[in-house]
Amino acid sequence: KDVEVLHGIDLTVRRGSILALLGPNGAGKTTTIRILSTLLPPDGGEAYVNGYDVVKQDCDVRASIGLTGQFAAVDGYLTGEENLMMLARLYRLSHADAKRRTRELLEQVDLVDAARRPVKTYSGGMKRRLDLAMSLIAAPPIIFLDEPTTGLDPRSRLSMWAMIKNLANNGATILLTTQYMDEADHL
Repeated sequence: KDVEVLHGIDLTVRRGSILALLGPNGAGKTTTIRILSTLLPPDGGEAYVNGYDVVKQDCDVRASIGLTGQFAAVDGYLTGEENLMMLARLYRLSHADAKRRTRELLEQVDLVDAARRPVKTYSGGMKRRLDLAMSLIAAPPIIFLDEPTTGLDPRSRLSMWAMIKNLANNGATILLTTQYMDEADHL
């Protein structure tokens, strides 16, 4: 209440680009993502995502974004395929479109071979890739990635970086947070 966390932030992210917010724990990176994704109301100031006010047009903001948090938000008892299908159906995709999109995303995040295994059997890197795929179900133009490589081994980090670059090359605007200078430089 009495601590100013994000005072003076002013940024604009060009469409189709990647912006990395770099800083140590407690710097306000996750708070920024939470405000921009409408999970936390700001105490003051203005914030717009895809031209929409995060307070007054929160539904439009949420329809414009994909969000991958610091911890994989997947159901461990469902298979990877079932997780994606469930989310696709929640987005009101037809059954045929949900199946098509699920297949596309499983290929994109290199989880085809594990698609029918329960997620609780996945490695940490596999869960992070599935979580990223889930945030892409609706093909959002803007993607927020909150420390997407936390806990990943070096090979999985490189794979995640390649996926992030590919998303930007295909027109997505990406805002990510990281504690790692090499990651910020690389992306």
